[in-house]
Amino acid sequence: MRIGFGYDVHKLTEGRRCIICGVEIPHDKGLLGHSDADVAIHALCDAILGAAALGDIGKLFPDTSDEFLGIDSRILLGRVIDRVKEKGLRVGNVDITVAAQKPKMAPYIEQMRRNIAATMDCDIGAVSIKATTTERLGFEGREEGISAYAIALLE
Repeated sequence: MRIGFGYDVHKLTEGRRCIICGVEIPHDKGLLGHSDADVAIHALCDAILGAAALGDIGKLFPDTSDEFLGIDSRILLGRVIDRVKEKGLRVGNVDITVAAQKPKMAPYIEQMRRNIAATMDCDIGAVSIKATTTERLGFEGREEGISAYAIALLE
């Protein structure tokens, strides 16, 4: 068994969509990034890549490449899973925590879990997603951005 940890942050800004785990969440601001800026999937990719000792998403999918401009992060996650399988590993389970004051994530958690499980081709029971506020502390609490933490177990 191998364990990996991932963390990511994206700034909230006007004129962008707020996409978390492949779900577009209605909000007056969205996440800024080269891709769709899905902060949770980016953290998850890094956790999986870390467990497999394959680097990070910045190395595999650089933000200097037009190939990844606006790309759906589920595509990136699918490519990460392909690399893990090539190495003879598979996902045992993953756990993601999203930190945001707003928007509220609770109504979307089950769809997020379904999206991640489908993209990783695993049972939904292997996918945990949680959300928390920061009690108005820090950049998340000031609604300047959203962060995500992820851990992955590979077998």
